[in-house]
Amino acid sequence: MEQQPRRKSWVVGPMIAVALLCGVVIGKGWERTGHAGETYEELKTFSEVLNQVQKHYVDETKPKDLIQGAIRGMLSTLDPHSAYMTPEMYKEMQVETRGEFGGVGIQIGVKDNRLAVIAPIEGTPAHRAGIKAGDFIVKVNDDPTKDLTLMDAVQKMRGPKGSKVNLTIQRDGTADPLVFTLVRDTIKIESVKSKVIDNLGYVRLTQFQEATGRDLSKAIKQFKEQKVQGTILDLRNNPGGLLTAAVDVSEQFLPSGKLVVYTKSREGKKDEWFAKSKDQLEELPVIVLVNEGSASASEIVAGALQDWGRAVVVGATSFGKGSVQTILALGDGSGLRLTTAKYYTPKGRSIQSTGITPDIVVKLTTPVLAKGPDGKPAEKDQEGKASKPPIGKDASPPSGKSPDEASPKNGTSLPAEAGGELSLEQDVQLQKAVELLKSWKIFKELKTS
Repeated sequence: MEQQPRRKSWVVGPMIAVALLCGVVIGKGWERTGHAGETYEELKTFSEVLNQVQKHYVDETKPKDLIQGAIRGMLSTLDPHSAYMTPEMYKEMQVETRGEFGGVGIQIGVKDNRLAVIAPIEGTPAHRAGIKAGDFIVKVNDDPTKDLTLMDAVQKMRGPKGSKVNLTIQRDGTADPLVFTLVRDTIKIESVKSKVIDNLGYVRLTQFQEATGRDLSKAIKQFKEQKVQGTILDLRNNPGGLLTAAVDVSEQFLPSGKLVVYTKSREGKKDEWFAKSKDQLEELPVIVLVNEGSASASEIVAGALQDWGRAVVVGATSFGKGSVQTILALGDGSGLRLTTAKYYTPKGRSIQSTGITPDIVVKLTTPVLAKGPDGKPAEKDQEGKASKPPIGKDASPPSGKSPDEASPKNGTSLPAEAGGELSLEQDVQLQKAVELLKSWKIFKELKTS
């Protein structure tokens, strides 16, 4: 998660696409004193090694390359989210917070010491190809990802619009790795999407950007004008983004003065963020949808609303990205992404590696791609059984459209975990949310009658 004064902080599972979004705080560098003598002695050794490499290595070396390599190696010993950014990477990171960047549309992180897909971004090459949350990336082109840092993986997946990159994916439920050839594109993200379903406000947040709070406020205003009877906040496959945006979103559901999240550093220093605006949705019931692709900022929002009893959380346990990365500008225009704290929900729960556990667990069974007997892709569900299209429905998209452009025939299409869309009757997590809100209305009427 990243920060900046109210600090531009990312709260997100590393986000790529290839862009990296972790909780991030954008700030200035600082100096530490102490242990200076010990550090000096170790730097003497480093200088000697550098000198010997330059003198005797079989090929000619450049000091800049050696030093940058040493910096990357040093940071790789810390954690997957601490990294060095070249001046070019640092500039790209600043642009990404505004919601537009180049890549294939994959948000990645490290899970079980493997490079994992947090979520594909809707409408991007990765989403259209069918890459899913929970996939593990084992190769980028022909390069294994086993020893790659997140930043290295980002760089390998980036490239000019129109160029291609091959990703080899290991997916639960498939015996053999899957190879996806993706054509890079300019990724533009619409972070807030809303509609009304059965007199219930439905709003999906795909990421937490600078404008997310403002756009959500507009959607909520429309819901109030339409007099909806409840709200569904869909954070599934949302890898996070700016910490300040997570606070902006949370305070639109919480009364002013309520603690949204706090962070704690190594020294025990505590920073707190409180809701400042008035509760816009008053006492209307709220359901928050989460899944394995909900990370960082998404987990902050879900955790805050859950802790304060403001919402019922439905779905699957979230990703578990609960660390804060501070972005430090360096003198040559490069940057340092350094994990400096962990964040906690209002009741003191740490989300790191554990995630947010839903109040009501609902597993979403989605089709996965596997090779059939003829060598062509066949569909299997998560239990490995062959799946069939619903009776009376055509499972294939209209001619000329990719799966995520094809709307189900009932006209109510919503984002799926993989590259297509699910109808309301297929999306069991959304169904449960709708049922709960309708039940709430019924019981409220019984109580007042």
